[in-house]
Amino acid sequence: MTKKRLQRLNWFYVPAVVLMILFIAYPLGNAIYLSFFKWNGYSVKKDFIGVQNYISMFNDKTFVSSLRNTLLYGFVCTFLQQVIGLAMAVFLNTKFKGRGIARTVIYMPAMVSGLVMGYIMYFFFQTKGGVMNDILSSMGLATVDWLGNGNTAIAVIIFINTWQFVGVSMVIYLAGIQGVSQSYIEAATVDGANAWQRFRFITLPLLQPALASSIIYNLIGGLKLYDVIIALTDGGPAKKTHSLATYIANRYFDAERAGYAAAIGVFSFVMIMVISMIVNGYFRKKEVDY
Repeated sequence: MTKKRLQRLNWFYVPAVVLMILFIAYPLGNAIYLSFFKWNGYSVKKDFIGVQNYISMFNDKTFVSSLRNTLLYGFVCTFLQQVIGLAMAVFLNTKFKGRGIARTVIYMPAMVSGLVMGYIMYFFFQTKGGVMNDILSSMGLATVDWLGNGNTAIAVIIFINTWQFVGVSMVIYLAGIQGVSQSYIEAATVDGANAWQRFRFITLPLLQPALASSIIYNLIGGLKLYDVIIALTDGGPAKKTHSLATYIANRYFDAERAGYAAAIGVFSFVMIMVISMIVNGYFRKKEVDY
């Protein structure tokens, strides 16, 4: 490729670079700047307070609980999505009538907005008139205040997020399984390996790229979970279900502490970036060449 042609092709990077500056670099830089100020979000006056917002975070009990919830939403949902998604992919890789419909039905929730999904599921889990409590009542069992208790509300949010995006993991794993060369499977079968041994020692190691993609995708999504929580609980009861994303909105709009919200946002960005880099680095070392 000539130098002139290469220089001409480099211009194609410009739109992507401009979009990254406008929608990533500038907002991040502005958030870092605002995190050093005490500001209500709309006043012209901003009071410089240095790192006080960052110090205040770790003395804020709601921030600590929001951080714990964020890690729960991220890691628990990701674990469940990988286990269930991989099991579904293995099952749907077999030939049976209607597997195309099954794949569509499992993946379909991922195409629905998280906010819409949250509002739909609210009618399933509300205390009075909710589908789940109607089922319990018809069986003669006591109803449950699903969203009125912090622990059960967190469990419901984890369940909904897991169910909504397990189809994404399924599709990634299904593509990975179908990309494994059948010659390896046939050779192992000739050597006397059973179905579990073929999966454990051949298919699973060769699924490392798919595993890495699925885990990182689901982990980032879980760590920045926002819309489902807003629709179901709005961070309640008593702020017990807040994630860092919903707590940022709460501090900015409800408490009018824009500088503090910016500090939490910067912390959240750095935390997700570090976790993603660690997970990505781990899977890079585990990849198998084939």
